[in-house]
Amino acid sequence: MNPAEIQLSTLCRGGTSRPPQLRPCAGKIAVIAEIIDHNRAIIDGPTTSVPRQAFPYRHLSLTPLRLTKLPRGAGSGAIRRHIEKEGTVTRWENSAWAKKRASIQKRRSLNDFARFEVMLAKKARRDVVRKVVAKAAKA
Repeated sequence: MNPAEIQLSTLCRGGTSRPPQLRPCAGKIAVIAEIIDHNRAIIDGPTTSVPRQAFPYRHLSLTPLRLTKLPRGAGSGAIRRHIEKEGTVTRWENSAWAKKRASIQKRRSLNDFARFEVMLAKKARRDVVRKVVAKAAKA
């Protein structure tokens, strides 16, 4: 890939928001506070209860959200102030990625009867759509 083709929003930089993929921090938003080396970074999520820790890049997912003007090696207090000032958690919750994760999580938490009700609702919707399409095809 040509270096000119790399999008700036997907580069790993300090202040980039990333949801860790490992338990117990999975799905919570965290910020890269400091880059240690080419394999690890220090992440911190003071507003989402992600402890400050060294974390390997392979277990992080990069988001386009970034804290602007975050000083290098910022502590938890500075990161908390920047997150609250810029509304990073709100921006994350309004993103399509977070909404999709929430819908998947909600789906996983359904019991057998709730899954049955979802199936019936999808079936009813499918019947309505089929009738409308058939009516439009006749006309």
